[in-house]
Amino acid sequence: MEQADRIVETHGLVKVYGDGAAVRALDGVDLALDAGEMVAIMGPSGSGKSTLLHLLGGLDQPTSGQVIVAGQDLATVRSLDAFRARTVGFVFQLHNLLPTLTALENVEVPMRGQPLGRGERRKRAIELLELVGLSDRRDHLPAQLSGGQRQRVAIARALANRPRLILADEPTGNLDTAAGEEIMRLLNELNESMGTTVVVVTHDRRVARATRRILTMRDGQITDDHAMVDPLTEDLRELGRSPLGQSLLQGQVDELARAGYLSPEAERLVEGLREMVRAAARP
Repeated sequence: MEQADRIVETHGLVKVYGDGAAVRALDGVDLALDAGEMVAIMGPSGSGKSTLLHLLGGLDQPTSGQVIVAGQDLATVRSLDAFRARTVGFVFQLHNLLPTLTALENVEVPMRGQPLGRGERRKRAIELLELVGLSDRRDHLPAQLSGGQRQRVAIARALANRPRLILADEPTGNLDTAAGEEIMRLLNELNESMGTTVVVVTHDRRVARATRRILTMRDGQITDDHAMVDPLTEDLRELGRSPLGQSLLQGQVDELARAGYLSPEAERLVEGLREMVRAAARP
């Protein structure tokens, strides 16, 4: 894609928390996302994935480095609140719906700071609830909705101001498997039909596999970045990173063969598996 189609860039991004025993949450992250991508960010707890998401959304500021979103260097934006309202939609693990407002009213909230009349806001909110399949629940309070339905309201709210970028932090974390799959299908449909860039932070491999690009973080750095091809290739990638996979790739299994512990058929199987793991690991 041309540079003009770049929706997110970071350069040497560092985030340090604390003064004494400082925690380096991000350690020189360089990232580029093109408009229309659907990306997952994975990693163990404390790897920096949520910190990165917050910096991309302007919810926090880096210790050093640069964040550029939709062509704007966030360090030079006068009003981050106004910028976020126009450009970024957020979906969190906890939906953060206002409990005393209906689904329709919750979707209208982000539009109240925009140059729209009441009728326009109401029409847009109705359209969005229809888009996420909740037109028959628009007058329900959050307590009257299931977890999956509340998260769909949160997605409709995130889309209220037609953002170019949606940042979702563990959006399926509080949902059962079926509801989580439903949310990821919805995000995929919105990504494909509207061209909205979607970035999902998750610890769930099934959620990550519902995207088209997977970034892995560890110790504040991006340690892997690859396109999601198919479930088998992804399984082989994971095997390659495991202790068993490493022993396959490093030839440790060959010692068993030389010692006579493996039959010729098992040796051929091991060699075939080794080559598949190698192929899956190639960019």
